[in-house]
Amino acid sequence: MGSHASSDGQLPETAVSHAVGRLISAVGEAASWLWLALVLVIMFQVVMRYALGQGSILLEELQWHIYGVGFLLGLGYCAAADRHVRITVVSDRWSLRTRTIIEVVGILIFLLPLCIAVVVEGGKMAITAYQLHETSAAPGGLPMRWLMKSFIPLGFTLLGLAAVAHLTRCAAYLSGRSAANR
Repeated sequence: MGSHASSDGQLPETAVSHAVGRLISAVGEAASWLWLALVLVIMFQVVMRYALGQGSILLEELQWHIYGVGFLLGLGYCAAADRHVRITVVSDRWSLRTRTIIEVVGILIFLLPLCIAVVVEGGKMAITAYQLHETSAAPGGLPMRWLMKSFIPLGFTLLGLAAVAHLTRCAAYLSGRSAANR
């Protein structure tokens, strides 16, 4: 991510956004290997089912666990890399200042409270699953359900960090700080 600026290239990088971007990029790059693992598990599952006539609940659950972890870890990466969905048909008509103010308001009113709520409640859910030694309800399913559930607060923590990093960039822009003054 490094010296990444927003897709419009006009928000300055800050020390916080740089550090958070590096962390989230490292996590995102490591998590990208999950997609290869997912493809391999799916291929193995297909061969087992259609060539050998053997289905596996464990492999099916492993597929959606890998997909879920990849998605959760990808949330922060997409936000930090500014690769998330926007309604550009409307926002492209606004000035950068207006878009930045709207982003600040959206992050403060919607995104950060959501991240905090999911981290708190998801953390409780993961701890409870760990304490109860929760496993799959399906016979032959995956053990250690707490492990999957622990990625929920982790993914939203990364998303929250990306949001805070973006807020620092918005604040730097709104305060008149240019990228050269970093």
